Amino acid sequence: MGRHSLAEEPVPHPLDPPSRPAAGRSETTGSHRIVGNQGPRRRIAKWPIAVAGLAVLGTLGILGWNWADGELTNRAEAQAASCSGGRTDIRITVTPQVAAPVQAAATRWNQDLTVVHGSCVHVEVQSRPAPEVYNALTGAAGAAAIGGVPDGWISESPYWITKLAQAKPDAIGSPALSIGAGPAGGGYQFVALAGPATDETQQRATQSFRGFLKEPAQLAGLAAAMAKQP
Repeated sequence: MGRHSLAEEPVPHPLDPPSRPAAGRSETTGSHRIVGNQGPRRRIAKWPIAVAGLAVLGTLGILGWNWADGELTNRAEAQAASCSGGRTDIRITVTPQVAAPVQAAATRWNQDLTVVHGSCVHVEVQSRPAPEVYNALTGAAGAAAIGGVPDGWISESPYWITKLAQAKPDAIGSPALSIGAGPAGGGYQFVALAGPATDETQQRATQSFRGFLKEPAQLAGLAAAMAKQP
């Protein structure tokens, strides 16, 4: 029986390094296939990119917010400066004792171009003694004696306001409020008046100016003037 010659494969020496598959070849070990010339792939972490993206978006959001806020502020200031809604004049008749601080407050109000109901409000201060104002409002002397019915009246005593409410209640536009202590224990009273030509914007503006007089800066000026009264 013929014998087949088998090529004898060299037996590796124990000190020789293990043989590696040639380039482009693959070798199978069990159920896993290892491709030659391919090392392990390095995966790039995605969270630093996400954090950087959020930081950029946050910065852009802040810049956008500041820009929008600045635009709104500029538009509001421009609208106030131009008084695009028109101008409303109100006249406040004041007892001579506090005419100076009320005039100073009105000057600040006018310089700020204060807007009420979309209209720039200009305050004019008129100084008249209480008996003269009372007679003009009740018809004893006629409103023309004081230049017509004012939008507001500051009296040196609640007495005159109470007397006006009793004699001519329709002349009172809103209840009187105290803006400080007056002489002899009395109180300076600010009452909004209702005249035949007084509109809603003038009424609202008069009440707003009355509230303005109750702010600390204006109250300090009123208190200083009242302290000089005998």
